[in-house]
Amino acid sequence: MKKTIFALLGTALLAGIYSFIPHTAKKEVATYSVSAEKSRIDWVAAKKTAYHTGFFPLKSGEVQLDGNKLKGGKFVIDLANLKVTDAGGGDRLTGHLKTPDFFDVAKFGEATYEITGVNYTSDNTADINGTLTLKGASFPIKLTANIRGVDEKNFFAQAFFSLDRTTIGINFNGPAKDVQLAVHLFASK
Repeated sequence: MKKTIFALLGTALLAGIYSFIPHTAKKEVATYSVSAEKSRIDWVAAKKTAYHTGFFPLKSGEVQLDGNKLKGGKFVIDLANLKVTDAGGGDRLTGHLKTPDFFDVAKFGEATYEITGVNYTSDNTADINGTLTLKGASFPIKLTANIRGVDEKNFFAQAFFSLDRTTIGINFNGPAKDVQLAVHLFASK
């Protein structure tokens, strides 16, 4: 009888203690689809006497969020439909950027960027490591993203950075090697 009472008391004691331990429900990582209509990568390339502007549309992609924090993702850059937006560049520059001197869109109409790691430095800022695959080669690209908006349905982030185009295999002997880029990434469920 004593053994039964002690067993019941022990079980009640363990149940009482267990009820005060916080339960951490495992959250599922949510996948958001990139909005190709709203997302793009703007660029500015300068030379001694002028500069050119334009953008690369995004074709598709997705980002993964865990508790409203970016964890990973991948997006496809539409190189074949790149646009030059300054009046001085026009169709001539657009055509040249599509040749093997730059992006060789006849062979490589797309590029991809895949996130390999995310480290939040504040609530709305994250250092992102990733791999850019361009013209059949892969290059590590690190950038800092500003998370502008995130909720249960939408995600918006931007990253502004400078890139020496020769580090990603674009070696045309022109004066503008340093390119300023601005990634605008919108995604939703």
